[in-house]
Amino acid sequence: MSDTPARLLKLLSLLQTPREWPGGELAERLDVSPRTIRRDVDRLRDLGYPVEASRGSVGGYRLVAGAAMPPLLLDDEEAVAIAVGLRAGAGHAIEGVDEASVRALAKLEQVLPSRLRHRVSVLQNATVPLTRGDGATIAPRTLTTLASAATGRERLRFAYRSGDGTRTKRQVEPYRLVSAGQRWYLVAYDLGREDWRTFRVDRVGEPYATGARFAPRPLPVEGTGSHGSDAESGDAARYLSLSMRRMKPERRMKPELCLDVWFGAPAEFVAARLPAHLGAPEPDGEDGCRLRTSCTDSLEWVALRLALVDCEFSVQGPPQLVEYLESLGARLTRAALPSSRRRGSADKDRPQADPEQG
Repeated sequence: MSDTPARLLKLLSLLQTPREWPGGELAERLDVSPRTIRRDVDRLRDLGYPVEASRGSVGGYRLVAGAAMPPLLLDDEEAVAIAVGLRAGAGHAIEGVDEASVRALAKLEQVLPSRLRHRVSVLQNATVPLTRGDGATIAPRTLTTLASAATGRERLRFAYRSGDGTRTKRQVEPYRLVSAGQRWYLVAYDLGREDWRTFRVDRVGEPYATGARFAPRPLPVEGTGSHGSDAESGDAARYLSLSMRRMKPERRMKPELCLDVWFGAPAEFVAARLPAHLGAPEPDGEDGCRLRTSCTDSLEWVALRLALVDCEFSVQGPPQLVEYLESLGARLTRAALPSSRRRGSADKDRPQADPEQG
């Protein structure tokens, strides 16, 4: 193989498989000499690929973890599998699939050949997901369009349906996408309202980038002055949390829970595992933090969310949440008992028939 760029790509593709390749086998596969393989390995190292060589009579090469993530080569099947997985996660707002997944999907779909995009769409359309019943499903294309526009600082137009069913057309400067567990939100500057807004992505329809670029505006969140993508993500999450708190007086028809919870873990650990709309806990002691907030979520959902933080916690209020956790804890304890003991416990609790009657 005399074409050096093509040979380097083929060599890189082989090295990205999880095995060690003898130099002679690589030379045979690429139809070159072992000396050419050594030179090509040096070229890959110069490009930032950490290729490790083993000593010995045969010798071999393998790609190892380095200080930075180098570009990866994917074959057709790998690219389709990754795209389908990212689409499934992003499209149904699976908890734990954050904004990084959407950015990765946007980059991947941008470079996928048309034949592979067709295969991804066919697989997606033939799959019926089992959703959680809240109806808040999102088209993957919507998420990737919003993510690409936010990253490229490009203005967006879309149709929007508010909570009361009102439909409007919006033109915005997208700032950031925020994953709040069960839902996705877009934080953006609304050009028509001349103010910042948050939009539920499952209510966004027909989004498209206008091609008009814009200079990013500072997000009006107190106490934020950091820069960079990580800082922007934190600012957007905080802005969304504050916006939801301001909206709560308009939603008094739902019962509101005033939470007071202590966690036996650092505030950063807990905040990363709680939905953004619950706000951020404050440090409380050396290894603990405290969350004081209010929400309109159900007792069952709040109890499960607290348990999923995966650390010790103590609920100070409200009383109905304490009672529900006690009942849930008792049920979970019974569920962990062997079957015979469970049946025996159930028989003990069941009313017994009077032997003197019929």
